Amino acid sequence: MAGENQTVSEYIVHHLTNLTWGKLPEGYERYDGSVVGEGGAWVMAHGGQEASDMGFTAIHVDSMVWSVGLGVIFSWLFLRLARQANAGVPSGLSNFLEMIVEFVGNTVRDTFHGRNPLIAPLSLTIFVWIFLMNLMDLVPVDLVPWTLMQLGVEYHKIVPSTDPNITFGLSIGVLILILFYSIKVKGFGFAKELALNPFNHWLFIPVNLFMEIVGLLAKPFSLALRLFGNMYAGEMIFILIAALFSAGVAWMLPAGLLQIGWAIFHILVITLQAFIFMVLTIVYLSMAHEDH
Repeated sequence: MAGENQTVSEYIVHHLTNLTWGKLPEGYERYDGSVVGEGGAWVMAHGGQEASDMGFTAIHVDSMVWSVGLGVIFSWLFLRLARQANAGVPSGLSNFLEMIVEFVGNTVRDTFHGRNPLIAPLSLTIFVWIFLMNLMDLVPVDLVPWTLMQLGVEYHKIVPSTDPNITFGLSIGVLILILFYSIKVKGFGFAKELALNPFNHWLFIPVNLFMEIVGLLAKPFSLALRLFGNMYAGEMIFILIAALFSAGVAWMLPAGLLQIGWAIFHILVITLQAFIFMVLTIVYLSMAHEDH
């Protein structure tokens, strides 16, 4: 909840600021009045302004740590499942994980119309990894930041999918696969598809190229912004509800009920967003395999 020396606005800004490491330029005046020396300095940013002034060199350390860490957990869980798989009836966690694998496999069979052994494991990775990143949104908003503040870490966000750098990283990876398989499967036909659709005449090639390229680039943008927007909005609501706890004793019970209610509803949101990202990826890759 908001600290005694924080306004609600400061509390919200603090919780939406990433732990950022990057290079500040030479001569930059920092928050404490110190000036960056010759050649610049690689430091942890203090606040959003310093993070912004780092420019392209800025790295969101918290997003990287949590996304990679959750990816390792996903890999370990499914590696353990694969090693324990046998002809007997699964139970407990193994049964749940096998249900996920079967669900993703059925979705791929119903949606993907080509032949590619990569699509099913890729879809499983996307669904489970994004679901785990989204699931971090259900951790109480003050728990991890407050704990790390006691250790001297001032800023920290634990939901990687509320960071557009992470969602765009995922969607750009999908775009690279779309381009790779479009060229591999269609060859010169892919260039012809871009140049002669939807108007099949050489005079309309500039118009066709513009429309097709915009449509192609819209795919990763829509994937990234849909996931980021929904998760960021959900995180913002959790933060606003948490801020109610500082409004007085009378607001504690309503705030607690709101947190529980929104958390229950948000379980559907985090699952649905992972599913949508996975399904659209399958659809886009299926289109890339269609040789007209």
